[in-house]
Order: sequence, then C-alpha cells, then structure tokens
Amino acid sequence: MCGILAIFSPEGQPIEVQNFKGSEHSLREFAYRQSGKQRHRGPDDTGVEIIAEQGVALVHERLAVIGVETGHQPLYSKDGNISLIVNGEIYNYVELTHQIAKRLPGYQPKSDSNVIIELYEQHGQELLQHITGMFSFVLYDRRTRQLLVARDPFGIIPLYMGKDLQGNLWIASEMKCLVEVCEQLQIFPPGHLAAGTVKQLKPVRYYQPSWRQLVPNNNVNLDELRRQVELAVRSHLQCDVPFGALLSGGVDSSLIASIAARIMRERDPNHKLRTFSVGMEGSPDFEHARMVAQHIGSEHSEIAFNVEDCLDGVRDLIWHLESYDIATVRCSLPMFYLARHVKSTGIKMILSGEGADEIFGGYLYFHKAPNYEEFHHEMVTRCEQLHVSDILRANKVTMSKGLELRVPFLDTALVDYVMNIRPQDKIPGRLNEFDGEVKWRMEKFVLRQAFAGDYLPDAVLWRQKEQFSDGVGYALIDALPEFTARHVTDAQLLLAEKRFPINPPKTKEGYYYRCIFEEQYPGDAAARTVEKWAPRLDWGCPEDPSGRAQAAHDKAYGKC
Repeated sequence: MCGILAIFSPEGQPIEVQNFKGSEHSLREFAYRQSGKQRHRGPDDTGVEIIAEQGVALVHERLAVIGVETGHQPLYSKDGNISLIVNGEIYNYVELTHQIAKRLPGYQPKSDSNVIIELYEQHGQELLQHITGMFSFVLYDRRTRQLLVARDPFGIIPLYMGKDLQGNLWIASEMKCLVEVCEQLQIFPPGHLAAGTVKQLKPVRYYQPSWRQLVPNNNVNLDELRRQVELAVRSHLQCDVPFGALLSGGVDSSLIASIAARIMRERDPNHKLRTFSVGMEGSPDFEHARMVAQHIGSEHSEIAFNVEDCLDGVRDLIWHLESYDIATVRCSLPMFYLARHVKSTGIKMILSGEGADEIFGGYLYFHKAPNYEEFHHEMVTRCEQLHVSDILRANKVTMSKGLELRVPFLDTALVDYVMNIRPQDKIPGRLNEFDGEVKWRMEKFVLRQAFAGDYLPDAVLWRQKEQFSDGVGYALIDALPEFTARHVTDAQLLLAEKRFPINPPKTKEGYYYRCIFEEQYPGDAAARTVEKWAPRLDWGCPEDPSGRAQAAHDKAYGKC
C-alpha cells in the first residue's frame, strides 16, 4: 500500500506553477511538496515523473511489501510510453503473470502492480474485469495522452480528485494533498473507472453485481461459505515482509487470525502468527483475545491504554482520518494508538476483520430490520458506504504509521458469494426455520455456524457483536462526550446549523470534531466528503452509534 498523487493539465500543455498561491517552485518541486503531506503512507521510497511538455506530474510514496527490491514506482511499459502509479495490492498477480508469460515469454513483473500495464496493453480499460485486489491507480499513455483512473470495488484504498483554478486535474490518495489548491474536490467513487483525456474524464461504474439491485434467493451452503472465506484469507497472505493480525477477540478478527495461523503452519509447522490487541485494563476484548491467541498458538501482544492516551491524539487523528463523523472518530482512537506499536515491532502488514458486519448483517441495529428486503438493502447500503466509514478508518489510521492493513472479508469473490445468500438465512433475531430447527439467531449466525468446530473457542465464536470502540473498554466512549463538552458551550451548539450548514453537528462531541476538521480542512468542498454513520432511525433505532445504544446489546444503556 502506498500514496499516489497526479496532476494533469487540461490542454496537455506545460503547467504554470507560479499561478499557485505561495509557490516559487518547479512543477517537480511543487508536486513533491504536495505529495509530502501523505508521505507517511509510503515511508520507504518516493518516485517522481514529470512530463513537462504535456503538463503531467506523477508522484508515488511507497511502502514496500511485495517486490521490495524491484517495485519502485512509477512503473513503465517496455517501450516507456505508459506510466503507472498504484496504491494497493493485486492479489491474483501470480495467476495473471502466468497468463501474460504465455503471450510474452520470459515476462517477470517487478511487483504485483506491474501486471496492470500488460493487461492494459491487451484489454484496455477492460483490465478491471481481470484483476482482484485493493487498489487505486493512475495510468497515463503519453502517445495518446489518455489516462485511466480506477478504484477497487469497495473503496478499500482511498482516492480523491479535484480541479484548481487553472483547470488542472489533481488526483491523490489523501485529501490533504489537494485541499489548499483545489476549488473543486470530490471522492473518486469505489468500483468506478475514468478513461480518456483530461477533459473527457468522468467516473463510470465498472463493478455492477446483481445483488446491488436484486434481493437474492440462494440458500446458504455452510461448507461453501467456509471454503470461500478460507480462499479469501489465503489470497491475502502474499507478502515479502513480516506480517501479523489484529485480534480484538470478536468473531471476525478471530476467524481471520485462526485461518491465517492454520495456513502459515501448512507452509512452516514452526510458524507462529503475530497477533495484537488493544484495550483498557479489564476490557472485554483483552479477555477474549487471550482465549483466541492460546487456542491458535499465536505470539500475542496486548497494548493497554488509558482514556487520556486516546484523548491526547484526537487532533492528530482527525488530520489523518480526514473525517469528523462521530462513529468513525470513536472507533479510530484505539486503532490509532495500536498502529504505532505494531509498526514499532517491525510488522509492515496486518490482517483485520473489517467488512464482515456489512456483508453478514452483523450490526446490532439489524435486529430491528422490519423485513427481509429491507435487511438486504441495508446491507447493500452499508457496503456502498464502507469507503467513508469503517474502511476509511481502517486504511487511513494504519497508514498514518506506514502499516498496510488487509481485509479478507472484502475480497470481491467472497463479498459476491455472501451477498448472494438469501436474507432469510442471514437476518438476526428472528424465529425462523433453519436447518430443520426453530432458532433465535445471533447476528452473523451463518458465519459462526460455518466455522463451528475447532477454529475458535465457543466463548468467542458465539460472542455478541461489540463496536470496536466499545469492546476496547466502555470507559473511553463514556469519557468522550464529557471531554468534548468541556470545549463546547450550549450557545455554540445552538448555532451549529448556522456555522456548519453542511452536515450540522447535533451533539457537543460532533461539534468539537467538526471544529478541528474545519481548522485543518477549510471549505465546503472538504466538508461534503464526509458522511455520517448511524443506525436506521426509521427502524426505531437510536442515533447514537455505540452498540450499547441498541436494545439487543447485552449491556445496553439502562440494562446495567
């Protein structure tokens, strides 16, 4: 995983850098400086290409994970006319390399991303039907002056685009590279590509699964479900550097760690997976993570924090996160603390369980779904909002420390399989016929049932869903409203809609985060890139994003 930045003149003419406020640099110096704002994403190497006569600048900040010695970017076609910068990983690059070698004998890619060039030369923009992975990339062909920009189906890898006052097109992994120069700013949407000249460029959807529109009617097959999850984990283990797994003690991260540990022992019987958990002393997550670590035989580390440790980092976190959403900030605080420790151990890649709640309907508010159709459509909505919530958090927080996070539950083939299971088999909290028995179903029941046996201790396999910000210790979430209330007056909150007409905050906590965000990312364009994560109010759910706000939680507010 890395950071990318690209600048394109709309007329294909040299860019007048002196037109930018405060800039007395060459185009190369200016592009390098702007990309430096995201250099934390790629601490290992910076690559720059300037095609001055065509008004093109490409910058790549590299975190070397695959092809450590050979994968410097930009990458080039054999004739040098095609340039490519990529942020992410192509998980099926080994299979693609074999296919390309049949056409180009002796072909050896410099890294997993290299195959994009050869696929482009053969298939054009249809190459996106051939690659699997998490990615955003910019490809430029200097002969035709055409570019191709694309982002993975679920937006695991961030990507922004904007235009400055001269009409130059800017593309970057993080908004902080663009906000001071671009009047127009937007998120490049997941599952989309944009191809053509700069003036023609418009994102169009290339990933169009049927489950986005249609409610599926396929019965669950637990054996096939287990096989699909194991295949996804296996594909995500390609790595040339030390790696580990996050282990919260919830079912999602625990299954990923358990499967990864099994696969690595197949390759080396003496291998011990490194696992990491974070929390406050006595947190629910620590207790369950220890059970899993002992069960799977991992080399486990616990990183303990107190409330003040997390509160100290709020301002820095929002700068990296590029969001003021309450749920996103809350969940990011402990991970922000954890990522620094993990990177200090020499680990450069970490596995995580993000994505399972979206595709299996795992959030506790899903217990309130009024029918099968709405349950399915809400899962679709959650999948399509991942890039502005959980995945935005997971990627930007870990990459703030130069740590690559991979999410096997969002493998495209796995998501397509799970989202094509009929909602009758996944909906929680209902008395229905299932496997010949009448059961009260927990959230993510089919996932748990598929891995019943010796994958995990039962106390973890059947543990109730916890929001990450809750599971690390309830005191943190209880402290945040009190902390932020000391910085925001009642009078300020009453005028919130006037000060913040775009997504006005409704609580002092939200107001406090918004003030920090506005200071760091001024302007309406930046504010519009943020979306709010909240349960469905029209299902009778409270607006508070904490899992304990939901009646289905064993320790819901008012129960304890």
